[in-house]
Amino acid sequence: MKKLLIVPFILMIAGCQTAQKAYYSAWETVGVEKRDILVDRVEDAKDSQEEAQQQFSSALDEFSQLINFNGGEFQEVYEQLKDQYEASEESAEAVTSRIDKVESVAEALFDEWQEELETYTNQTLKRDSQMKLKETQRNYKSLVSAMRKAESKMAPVLSALKDNVLYLKHNLNASAIGALQGEFSGIKKEINQLVSEMNTAISESNKFISSIQGE
Repeated sequence: MKKLLIVPFILMIAGCQTAQKAYYSAWETVGVEKRDILVDRVEDAKDSQEEAQQQFSSALDEFSQLINFNGGEFQEVYEQLKDQYEASEESAEAVTSRIDKVESVAEALFDEWQEELETYTNQTLKRDSQMKLKETQRNYKSLVSAMRKAESKMAPVLSALKDNVLYLKHNLNASAIGALQGEFSGIKKEINQLVSEMNTAISESNKFISSIQGE
């Protein structure tokens, strides 16, 4: 369940640290801790990666249809590929935005956790909490590393799609489509690598959510 949906009147405040603290404090007043926000944002990031997988695969399908073009309006073919490129670009931006949000709340959570360790009077509980913090940080590091690695695979794909869209835009004829056939195998390979890396990131997301929820 996405706990952040239960309080629609709290608005996201972007910018300085003071605003971020006010944002998290507002959630805490209604019983939503940074840990809950982190889980929610990891789920959002995972969702965006799954959507990006589907979108880039859709763009690959459109490209495949393009190089097998056997009649019709060249302008229509161009518009379809252009739409797929723009949708892929939007998906990529959503992935980056959501990873950024994960990092923002994780940093706040770990800072708070570290500070609160110093307030313990029971040393046994303090050591146990400290161990849990380090374990959570290790799991988080693996998560973000996988997410950023998958994210890095999007830029080359977008660049290749953009080049092909521009080329087709300026050369709306059969010979242009023939020239793009040689590009297909490279784009297909890059998209398959992207999908694979996103699968790894999605798996890491599931593992992290389970670990932080104690499942």
